[in-house]
Amino acid sequence: MKVLISEIPEEGLDVECKETVESDTILSPISARLKIMKIGNEVIVRGEVVADVKLQCSRCIMDFEYKLSVPVDVVYHPLEELKREERHEIMAGELDMDFYSGEEMDIIMLAKEQIDLQMPMKPLCTNLCKGICLTCGKNLNTGVCTCAEKETDSRFVILKKLLDKDT
Repeated sequence: MKVLISEIPEEGLDVECKETVESDTILSPISARLKIMKIGNEVIVRGEVVADVKLQCSRCIMDFEYKLSVPVDVVYHPLEELKREERHEIMAGELDMDFYSGEEMDIIMLAKEQIDLQMPMKPLCTNLCKGICLTCGKNLNTGVCTCAEKETDSRFVILKKLLDKDT
């Protein structure tokens, strides 16, 4: 879905859309409810983007589905503003800023970008995920592995002797 910047009314534009995108991680159509406003040459986009995504647990490496709901609050500036400067250092207050070129904005690409930016860095299938056995690789969420007793790190043998003295 594309929005012509020149046709955004003074009171803003309410946009609701649901569209499927090609992606390895996004499973469902992306749903977006956005308010688009134009102030001068800035375009302000606020709202929410929702999609089901496929993630891999960082402990047990199993794939799982997760519903990702992303709040959107981005200010778009014309790309020409950036071209005037040879170098631009991003300040903390500019992290919610982006640039547009031309006369139209692709809302679905904006939504996909927001989802990609909000993907968890270390996703967990559950907070109680036990992970995998470091020796045999068995998923410890499905049962106990049959590995022999875990080897003790040689650096901790002295500490184990101290514990044995107390008993």
